[in-house]
Amino acid sequence: MSVGQQPARMTPDRGAELNEASWVPWLVKVRIIIITFLFGIQLAISELTSSPVPRRLFVVAILVCYSISVFFAALAFIWRDFKFQARVQVLMDLVLATVLVYVTGGIDSYFNFLFPLIIIVGTILLPQSWAYLVAGLAFVLYGGLLELSYFDVIRSYSATHPDLRSLQVTIGISFFAYLAIAYLSGLLVSKLRQVDVQLKDKSGALENLQALHENIIHSMSGGLITTDNEGHVTFVNAAAQKLLNRPAAELLGQPVAHLFLDRLPSPDYGSSHAEVRAICPNSRQRQKTFGMICSVLTVPERGVMGSVYTFDDLTEIRRLEREVRLRDRLSAVGRMAAAIAHEIRNPLSSIAGSVKVLSDVAVLSDEQRMLVEIVNRESERLNNIISDFLTYTREKQYEFANVDLVPLLEDTLTLLENRLPSLGNNFREAQPPVTIVRHLEARSACAVADANRMKQVFWNICENAIRAMPEGGTVTVSLRGSESHWMIGFQDTGHGMHGPDIEKIFEPFQSGFSGGTGLGLAIVYQIVQAHDARIAVRSAPGQGAEFTIHLKRSAVSEAPEAVKDLPAPAEMAAVVGAAAATSGKASHG
Repeated sequence: MSVGQQPARMTPDRGAELNEASWVPWLVKVRIIIITFLFGIQLAISELTSSPVPRRLFVVAILVCYSISVFFAALAFIWRDFKFQARVQVLMDLVLATVLVYVTGGIDSYFNFLFPLIIIVGTILLPQSWAYLVAGLAFVLYGGLLELSYFDVIRSYSATHPDLRSLQVTIGISFFAYLAIAYLSGLLVSKLRQVDVQLKDKSGALENLQALHENIIHSMSGGLITTDNEGHVTFVNAAAQKLLNRPAAELLGQPVAHLFLDRLPSPDYGSSHAEVRAICPNSRQRQKTFGMICSVLTVPERGVMGSVYTFDDLTEIRRLEREVRLRDRLSAVGRMAAAIAHEIRNPLSSIAGSVKVLSDVAVLSDEQRMLVEIVNRESERLNNIISDFLTYTREKQYEFANVDLVPLLEDTLTLLENRLPSLGNNFREAQPPVTIVRHLEARSACAVADANRMKQVFWNICENAIRAMPEGGTVTVSLRGSESHWMIGFQDTGHGMHGPDIEKIFEPFQSGFSGGTGLGLAIVYQIVQAHDARIAVRSAPGQGAEFTIHLKRSAVSEAPEAVKDLPAPAEMAAVVGAAAATSGKASHG
């Protein structure tokens, strides 16, 4: 029953129809049982006493009753008009009862109780007027049988022969008894029907209320799980199934603690609120964070029946909070870096200039000249670091246009393949084999971006991927599209990262390699944010890392002219070289 649908109110006539549909098959079964019971009783009486009842005639009557009962049983399965069947069966029962009373002694028969029983059944199955009609027919049949037997119109099987006065008294008592039975049974059945109608109304209202409550629970945006006292799941609403990305059949009966990675809150330990994590299979975000509230499930008069857990998805909120904290840190560090860089660059320039002047005017020994060269070289290196700081902190200028990402990726990867030996000299003494694999599902990927800045992003990420594989490996670059975004992935087979390192990977000065400043990925994050894009990292220790950039698609269907006129390889090398200089020796984290 849906919410708002009122239960059908039962009328007495409708109740009678339902009684007929349920009572008619029951009457067929009961008739067979009663006939068998009467047959056994009469046979026992005939064996134990001297009875004038003709056994053969009685057996024939019983067989006729069986045949009629079997016919009505078959008719109940074939013909569904129970109202007509009820009337026919009640009238037929009156005839059968009259025959049985006649062959078992008439006024002396032990089966006179069949007539009151038939009147009661008729009152249950039929309307009130028919109940009095059945009582009148029972009186006519029984009284007519007694009078016909008394006046020898039909053969009498009675052992006694009462006088006319006694016969009239018996018939009169039967008349008033049958009417009284019809009246009293009618009152009782009327009360029962009223109670049945009220019960069905209450049952319909209860079903409506239950359906309303279920719809309210399943319409909640937050997840709801109930458990028994042993902690096994007994109910999950639709929102909980969606948040956990699991069907109800998989959740019901499971220990609720096994569904989450962290310890669940419990009022018994004084903590009813907590943040817990869960592994959600087949979900875009495999691990989610939930804010959970636990309360005790208490039923009146039954006590504590279990626990109720309500929870909401906080994954996106926590991600945004981390981004806000990261932006605050980047802003603060940027301001600090700019101030320090300016304060250091001035005396550094003076020191470098003074040393140069001294080296030109003074006669230096070889050892002293070597020391002067060390001072010049370290001053230059320190100046490069300060330049990186300033590059990171300065407000960048972007030239956005419709560009095709595929040529940008191809040119960057081609230059990277050509510069792998030189990168190896910078990163390590010997360059192990590094393979670059392309999985570009689109021939053209148009987006609104700054081409040079995106090349810088691609170069820095690839450079970090190579540095993360000191023993060599494979860098897989993929490009796939959705309805609204391009997904550009860079996956390596390096040593991977732990969870805490992933969370702070885009923070400045978080280098995972010796000699790195940790500014490369911080600059990548800045550029991605400026493009209103998103960058995500997936990694596990020993399983490499994957960087995925989500960039909005452009409505342009073909590659724009700005991308068709790409820089020549030499110019491209200069652009990427500037990117490499900016990133310094940046790393994954």
